[in-house]
Amino acid sequence: MIENLVIVESPAKAKTIERFLGEEYTVKSSFGHIRDLAKKNLGIDIDQEFTPRYIVPADKKKVVKELKELAAKSGTVWLATDEDREGEAIAWHLYRELDLDKDRTRRIVFHEITRDAIHKALENPRFIDEDLVNAQQARRILDRLVGFELSPLLWKKIKPSLSAGRVQSVAVKLIVEKEREIQEFTPRKYFRVTGIFAVPDGKGGWNQFKAELSKRFNTAGEARNFLENCKNSAFTVKAVEMKPISKSPAPPFTTSTLQQEASRKLGFSVNQTMSVAQRLYESGKITYMRTDSVNLSSLAIGTAAKRIREIFGENYLKSRNFTTRSKGAQEAHEAIRPAYMDQASVEGTRPEQRLYELIWKRTIASQMSEAKLEKTTVTIKISNAPEHFVATGEVLKFDGFLKVYMESSDEEQEEETRGLLPEMKVNEKVTCEEIEAAERSTSQPPRYTEASLVKKMEELGIGRPSTYAPTISTIQQREYVVREDRQGKEREMARIVLKGDSVSEGKVQEKFGFEKGKLFPTDIGMIVNDFLEQNFTDIMNYNFTATVEKEFDEIAVGKVDWPRMIRDFYDPFHAKVESTTEQSDKSKGEKLLGKDSETGKPVSVKIGRYGPIAQIGEAGDEEKPRFASLRKGQSLETITLQEALDLFRLPRNVGTYENEEVVVSTGRYGPYVRHKSKFYSLGKEDDPYQIGIERAIEIIEEKKTREKNRIINAFPEEPELQVLNGRYGPYISFKKKNYRIPKSKNPAELTLEECRQLIEKADSRSKKGT
Repeated sequence: MIENLVIVESPAKAKTIERFLGEEYTVKSSFGHIRDLAKKNLGIDIDQEFTPRYIVPADKKKVVKELKELAAKSGTVWLATDEDREGEAIAWHLYRELDLDKDRTRRIVFHEITRDAIHKALENPRFIDEDLVNAQQARRILDRLVGFELSPLLWKKIKPSLSAGRVQSVAVKLIVEKEREIQEFTPRKYFRVTGIFAVPDGKGGWNQFKAELSKRFNTAGEARNFLENCKNSAFTVKAVEMKPISKSPAPPFTTSTLQQEASRKLGFSVNQTMSVAQRLYESGKITYMRTDSVNLSSLAIGTAAKRIREIFGENYLKSRNFTTRSKGAQEAHEAIRPAYMDQASVEGTRPEQRLYELIWKRTIASQMSEAKLEKTTVTIKISNAPEHFVATGEVLKFDGFLKVYMESSDEEQEEETRGLLPEMKVNEKVTCEEIEAAERSTSQPPRYTEASLVKKMEELGIGRPSTYAPTISTIQQREYVVREDRQGKEREMARIVLKGDSVSEGKVQEKFGFEKGKLFPTDIGMIVNDFLEQNFTDIMNYNFTATVEKEFDEIAVGKVDWPRMIRDFYDPFHAKVESTTEQSDKSKGEKLLGKDSETGKPVSVKIGRYGPIAQIGEAGDEEKPRFASLRKGQSLETITLQEALDLFRLPRNVGTYENEEVVVSTGRYGPYVRHKSKFYSLGKEDDPYQIGIERAIEIIEEKKTREKNRIINAFPEEPELQVLNGRYGPYISFKKKNYRIPKSKNPAELTLEECRQLIEKADSRSKKGT
């Protein structure tokens, strides 16, 4: 007889909880190893839901049978799954699947896996909250209805294997709209004027400082005239303003802000952040990591205060609690914080250590004093011009929370470090050492990073803490969006300088347009977005998505009947899917660019079976149309006629080698060299439109050398059997199957008979396993 059976989701969580419970408790994980089996056998990630229909029947039956047997001989069954809606739904599934007795079943929740939290939960059990379960069920059902109805429609109207979803499609829309905003952006050039001035330091020397002109000029002529005028100018201090300012710390982390800061400070993807945070939570190091609350418990505030006094002193302490302001915040969880505030670091993998330290610093900083600064603004008058120069300096008087942590920003702007200005008095003359007018260009709207996309989704009320990471992963896996770096370009910018009585002009090289870790829509992503926008404006409306999230919140507190909510949505939605299926045209994103000057045939671009392609000619022509794949970085929306025609320069005959022609072309799997009916892939650095015969020969010989070294031994009497060098060491290859070679054997000395024996032994083992 088992006195108490505690059921949680994962083995890691079970192991941590066991440390805090006595022998009268048996802790088992229900979902963790089922999830692992599903990933291994089906390649399906079911990380946040206990969904029996996804599981291999034998695996599910085995786990359920074991848990049922344990539950039958247990006095009390404690369902200790996570505290949010997903966790409540898992508990409900377990209750039904295991056929538990209500009188012997208790539901407990805690937002940190510590001794105090677990024992407090055991002292305050409840039963499963049906409203929370209903909210989760409603989300799952509505999202599946949208996906199951829209995806087949996309297969018919665009191409097979596409998918759509209530949240994922709106996330793609954000990225597509941003890309089009950038495409329509026209940069405007201007001249920014800065001066280097000096005042006596009282010791026979000079103190320099920098100031910026209050006006920006549109043309080089205006800037030049201003500098010419400054040759005869006198410069005096018009005003000195000193103002104390303070900076307050950011609130403790929510799921969204943790994903954003981990991206900016640690370079983590949102998926990586949540995976690492999950491990930290399950090992009892942080509180629950899916939350939109910035609230801290009184215990956490008290322990943080004690730690701040110990490390920094009383003057660094300012205890405070924050209020959650995000749209449609879910249940009153606590912010993400360390489970033990006295631990500034933890053991674990390097990513776990780095993320934990980030969480600890942010939480500690939130309970520290404001930083005190003094801002000084000096206005410099120009004797013969209405404009003036402004110099700004900042001095840190008390570092406060900055001693521990400073929040990052996604803003892409030039920020000059502001230091201390020399002491100056009103009407004091200053010496002009140099004035520079530098040509600048307005910046295009910044593309989304994963972090800034999460921030935007939260602002619009799209999704919830548990959905940000899966959504962003899904749109990349579906190849609607790619996350990548793009190299910048160089441009010449004018520079006009006044030094002494001389004005000089020159040009400087400037790099611009470099993108790191940004999200770009693919052509197929843009076409799917446009089709859905045209035919399903309600689903693609940001307010609709946010309103649905609010309805889920209402269901969670028992204010809305969820079947009625689903019915109200589904009836008109299903009718729209049917009418669109019958009435809408197919969409391939086809775009006519112009005519080929050589043949007079139309040149167009569209989505083909394997991606975006250019086409010369039409299907009804006597001569078949010619096709060419677009290059990486090219888009259906922005490609020009000439760029499309350049694609047809392939295949190119680049010369001969060993009395056979060498041809460079591109195919489904990328660019290649063809020689003697064999294919050799080009490297990432090789441009198929520029590569010459010398480089082509290098590629051919490099592959021949690799192939030669790959074969350790071959047997003429058994051509399909070879001993090969592989990525993980030598192995035997026979009839498209690979066989390990024992470490005790020398691969080069293996005979044909020995190889056959190893193959036979391996095959017999696999037969026994089945």
